[in-house]
This record gives sequence, structure tokens and C-alpha cells, in this order.
Amino acid sequence: MAGMIYINGKEFPAPDRGLGFTVSTNVSDGRNALGEFVGQRVGRDQYKIDGMQWTFLDAATWAAILQEFSQFVVVVKFPDMVRNDWITLRMYPGNRTAVPWEIDPNTMLPTVYADCKVNIIDCGEVD
Repeated sequence: MAGMIYINGKEFPAPDRGLGFTVSTNVSDGRNALGEFVGQRVGRDQYKIDGMQWTFLDAATWAAILQEFSQFVVVVKFPDMVRNDWITLRMYPGNRTAVPWEIDPNTMLPTVYADCKVNIIDCGEVD
């Protein structure tokens, strides 16, 4: 099966829980005293891959995902729900969390993590 999320060109497993796509439109202003919208669209729509979660990942796979964020800003290819096609954007990660699930008794290092989670947020750059 082909990957669903590519980070810096590397294919990673599709999240098995919690995946959500958000598209936000930035505006210059809100509403006036009459409650009428008076703003204008600013820039392009921005994307967030929200709540990516894997129930279980082996430690090597989770480490590989996290290591891609060592430069903080990454290039992410993912399905664009607006165009029903692939989109590639520069993005940055939110908090990354996981729970050690299995521990190697010799090294005392995790071999499996549970509830691995990360959000990835659009940098907002215009091509």
C-alpha cells in the first residue's frame, strides 16, 4: 500500500486514528459594529494536518518520523481535500507525544511506542 503522508520525500505509514485535515482562510478584519463582515481574504488558504495518531509504532519508525523534524520546517506531501489531489507544502510540527509500550530488558530503551501523535501546520508561504 502506498503511503498517505510523505515527509521530506520519505513515505510514512498512514495514521490509523484521529487524522483530520483543516483548511483555514486568513482575513484582514472581522465584523463592524453592525455585525457585518468587513474583512478581505489575505494570502492563500492554509492547511493543518491535525491529530495524526498511530496506535502503535515500532521505536525505529517513530524515531524516523521525529528525526525528519530535526530541521523543524519540513516538506510534506499529503491529500488535499479541496482539490482531491496531492499537495506539497512546507510545514512545521506541533507537539510530538508518545507512550513507551514495550521496553527492551537489556537496554531499557523502548522498542514499541503507543499513541504516537503529531500535528503538522502550514508555514503559509506563497509560491
